[in-house]
Amino acid sequence: MKSFLAKKQDIQRKWLLVDADGQVLGRLASKVAMILMGKNKPIYTPNVDTGDAVVIINAEKIRVTGNKKDYKEYQYYTGYPSGQRFVEFKDLVVRKPEKVVELAIKRMMPKNTLGKTMLKKLKIYRGAEHEQVAQQPVKTEL
Repeated sequence: MKSFLAKKQDIQRKWLLVDADGQVLGRLASKVAMILMGKNKPIYTPNVDTGDAVVIINAEKIRVTGNKKDYKEYQYYTGYPSGQRFVEFKDLVVRKPEKVVELAIKRMMPKNTLGKTMLKKLKIYRGAEHEQVAQQPVKTEL
């Protein structure tokens, strides 16, 4: 038996539409990360981008379990001395709900250049309208 390694010509990408209305953030993020990496396909190869493109709508209607909305916070560094900043989840989800979903998915992706190219296939929108109408994304339930 020979091992199968996917090549560029073997990959057939689809566009998937995911509605985040009422979905739990972490569970949605892990499933979308698997789709972006291509782990849901039989031709998955770790060093080749075999995943599909994903469009997420209604990012503002995402929910979290437990007390995360009160205690969860995001940390970033500006690059200047004393530049460590903290943003609370409840503030960020009001201002930029797309960023909350993007960060959850990004942190589940591989931490290399292949992970960055996989993340480019992710489009997140606050409301129900999206710009990928021409790609005709297929609505999927996760």
